Amino acid sequence: MPVTSLSQIDLIVVIIYAIGIFGLAQWVSREKAGHAKDTSDYFLASKALPWWAIGASLIAANISAEQIVGMAGSGYKIGLAIASYEWMAALTLLIVGKYFLPIFLKNEIYTMPQFLEQRYGKVLPVLMAVFWLALYVFVNLTSIIWLGSIAVHKVAGVDQMAALIGLGGFALLYQLYGGLKAVALTDIVQVTLLVMGGLIVSYLTLDQIGGGQGVFAGFHALANAHPEKFDMILSPDNPFYKDLPGIAVLVGGMWIANLSYWGFNQYIIQRALAAKNLGEAQKGITLAAYLKLLMPVIIVLPGIAAVMLAPNLAVGDEAYPTMLKLLPPGLLGLVFAALVAAIIASTASKINSIGTIFTLDLYAKARGINTRGENGTGKTGQEKHLVLVGRIVAAVSVVIAILAAKPLIGQSDQAFQFIQEFSGFFTPGITVIFLLGLFWKRATEAGAIVAAVTSVALSVVLKSIISIEHPASYIPEALNAWLFPFMNRMLFVFLVSLALAMIVSVLFKGRGDANRVTMEGVSFKTPQVFNVAGIGVILILIALYATWW
Repeated sequence: MPVTSLSQIDLIVVIIYAIGIFGLAQWVSREKAGHAKDTSDYFLASKALPWWAIGASLIAANISAEQIVGMAGSGYKIGLAIASYEWMAALTLLIVGKYFLPIFLKNEIYTMPQFLEQRYGKVLPVLMAVFWLALYVFVNLTSIIWLGSIAVHKVAGVDQMAALIGLGGFALLYQLYGGLKAVALTDIVQVTLLVMGGLIVSYLTLDQIGGGQGVFAGFHALANAHPEKFDMILSPDNPFYKDLPGIAVLVGGMWIANLSYWGFNQYIIQRALAAKNLGEAQKGITLAAYLKLLMPVIIVLPGIAAVMLAPNLAVGDEAYPTMLKLLPPGLLGLVFAALVAAIIASTASKINSIGTIFTLDLYAKARGINTRGENGTGKTGQEKHLVLVGRIVAAVSVVIAILAAKPLIGQSDQAFQFIQEFSGFFTPGITVIFLLGLFWKRATEAGAIVAAVTSVALSVVLKSIISIEHPASYIPEALNAWLFPFMNRMLFVFLVSLALAMIVSVLFKGRGDANRVTMEGVSFKTPQVFNVAGIGVILILIALYATWW
């Protein structure tokens, strides 16, 4: 697609946004006179986040360039079926709020490696901390700023390398002083802008398809012209069945990915761990669930609309930036600011979590610094030093991501699908480790390590030998066909890893004092507002899938 540029009024809107959100981040994260930021302030927002900040921040951390640009690209190629990632995530969030958060908050967990240490021992959390750092820097951070730079380049006419550096640098500075508090307390503004901007894009694209007769006429015309784009459950003869294998999005491998992402992912769950209390965390979770139900309208729908409005795009990830060209001056600046807001918010979230894991789970442990007092994060004499380390690590991670973005992500046609498949090598093992750690007392560190190794090794082996064009003769044809979609492979790997972890845990018992996670006082009873909201989510999901099955 040709590169465009922003008008003067659009530039003014974007500049006002940038100055405003940066100033707001510094203002909300200021400390009282005489109080220096400690690790609780910087990494956990002083454990005082209200529900609205948690819900908005969960979405802001999740919805970024790889979601907006990448999922719209998948909508262009695949259709509405890609929305299952969003809609099934809403149900997953309810499970996280009801069953995972009560255990995490009761045990004063502030990082996922810390939970692994309290549950299993000292070897596994170090291995997983290193893994998460590598994943966040080389997959998540790189994908966000790379896909974001594509949008900035196509819409604003900015050189892509300059956009790459600008996005990474602004996100770093945005959260460098205030940490999680700067990110979470401004995310309500970011998400409001994101939703408003996305709805504007969807409205204008559908209205244009409908010939100016409104969004309903446009939607009807789009659905009639391309009914194949509105199948939620793909049949085996669909060319994209390998990406979304039919019923597996409801009862198969997608659950593995969603539980790992929403329940055991530091830069996501960190918001809920920083809540004032469990009730606030659960209310924030329900807000996030309803926002997830809305996301396909503002992300996937413009990608599907591009099939009619820009039918000859070579690369799916150009769909969303192309749709932005339809916007008039002023509105383009507002929507472009919304896109940048999503990129900056999510990038800042990941940067903060990278600093959190490295500082608290690797550096502090290696230096023998105690970061836990009787109320959780402690007030040691080296708190300032740890905050400084977190800031340095944040800066280094951004530099690495900028340098690695093009070599790693630049050649992918559908970056969102690339991220899902790559992450799928690890998520079965992660899900096994945490589910057993939370709900099976006999699970041991040896079993957990076996699950992690099996997950990666078996995923790599299956990826290399499973093929439709050249099937291996020693694999039954039906099994080969079923394992070809990565989502089915992920479920298979999960079941094998789970079985081996349980067998090893029974055969090789851990130390009697290895499990320091308490279930005393943990209650899975949820307040009425959570229950009513949860029932609402389930009813909406039933209606959505019944309509577009």
